[in-house]
Amino acid sequence: MVKILFILKKREDTDATGNKKLIQTGLYNSSMYLNEILKSMNIESVVDIAIDNNCIDRIVTKHKPTHVIIEALWVVPTKFVILCQLHPSVKWIIRFHSDMPFIACEGTAMSWICKYSLFKNIIIGINSPRFLREVRVILKVKNNMSDLDVEEKVVYLPNYYPVEDFKNKVIDKTKDMIDICCFGAIRPLKNQLIQAFSAIEFAKTINKKLRYHINATRIETNGSPVYHNIKGLFTELNDNYELVEHSWYDKEEFLNVCSEMDIGLQVSFSETFNIVGCDILSQGVPIICSYDIPWSSNNLYNANPTDSVDITNKLLTTYENTDDNVRINRESLSSYIENTKKIWNEYFSK
Repeated sequence: MVKILFILKKREDTDATGNKKLIQTGLYNSSMYLNEILKSMNIESVVDIAIDNNCIDRIVTKHKPTHVIIEALWVVPTKFVILCQLHPSVKWIIRFHSDMPFIACEGTAMSWICKYSLFKNIIIGINSPRFLREVRVILKVKNNMSDLDVEEKVVYLPNYYPVEDFKNKVIDKTKDMIDICCFGAIRPLKNQLIQAFSAIEFAKTINKKLRYHINATRIETNGSPVYHNIKGLFTELNDNYELVEHSWYDKEEFLNVCSEMDIGLQVSFSETFNIVGCDILSQGVPIICSYDIPWSSNNLYNANPTDSVDITNKLLTTYENTDDNVRINRESLSSYIENTKKIWNEYFSK
């Protein structure tokens, strides 16, 4: 009988009252979604939170799983010398959520992947076909592994998002203000500055005031210059162009904020899934993505992340065809999710 345990590292923030609270990151939401869909397929599953490496043994002993999925890169490889001895029957899956451009910003990633591969009971799970291929090549070179061995060692386990309760929305084009959001943690590879510029150009073109919405409390991976450039840009403009800075919300509150938007932007340089984009789309809000987002790949509503003219033009196209944008993106996401369910079910039904 298969029993899956997802383990995440605890992420906390301080709220307005000074109290610590758990941050519902994309990683957290991803694990919770997968946990629910696995249970719906009659696969026993649970999610637990660890403060650090030293909590893992206690959590595994508590839940007694057959498979432990460590979400993202945070467990030092040497820790598995002890963990594999203490839990010899457990299969450990280290699951990566980034492609090579983001991985390049993780100083230990390549070394740790190679070290993980030396443990018999460790599987490397990848949520991106591109990084899947690249890790397999690395391990073929390092460990002289056969195609069959490396396919068993490095497996494709994509993300899931619930698509059953998506809402519909009608943009009020009579108002003199347009609300455009580019939510998510601020990082260089999220590409928020050029999207801010394109939103400004678009608002000017349609002769409307702009409120440009961002999350301003999660600045990661040298994202501080990006944030200060966005803030500086809007500071220099007149009152027709407003930067609205949001904190990091819990899931339901964030969805409510998304529902107030007119158009969403997620024209990132690098993505393997993009839960924020799904959240925006779930509220009936049209969204423009980059071609790097795997569930959104259409010429009408995807933009070149280095071309502000293209992003602005896609905003204009979306503004004139909001229902079509939402329909196409939902169909594409639904197809991706059906494939995700099939992959996870087949892997754990072996």
